[in-house]
Amino acid sequence: MARTRAGETGDGAPPRGEARGAGARVDRASGDAGSRQPAMGRETYERVYDVVRRIPRGRVATYGQVARLAGLGGHARVVGYALSACDEDLPWHRVINARGEVSPRSDPWYERRQRDLLAREGIAFDPRGRTELARYRWREGVEDRSW
Repeated sequence: MARTRAGETGDGAPPRGEARGAGARVDRASGDAGSRQPAMGRETYERVYDVVRRIPRGRVATYGQVARLAGLGGHARVVGYALSACDEDLPWHRVINARGEVSPRSDPWYERRQRDLLAREGIAFDPRGRTELARYRWREGVEDRSW
């Protein structure tokens, strides 16, 4: 996507890596957010990306689930930091919170974008903005015969 002035994109979205993640702005390359988050290197982010790439179309995973599968159990927030810094070709939109909701962002554009992308893949949300994790959650290694 072509950048316009001051790093804006032509579609009204903020520059990549600034508002997609759930939380305060941090140095996304290192994961450094002061004392709240230990430094995480590129290798850690790549482990997250490897898991996210395996989530099939029409399925979702939670931040905690991705963290466990990436060997980062107990560090769901690191998954959010990694996804806020990812390339657009990664299916970042398939990662939601443990309540089955799209996590709030500082810029609601990404919330709408994520929900729209999930809806295009057949993920339904109830009036409270939640999806049925029992129905849509990805279970690695379980063949999906519901399609």
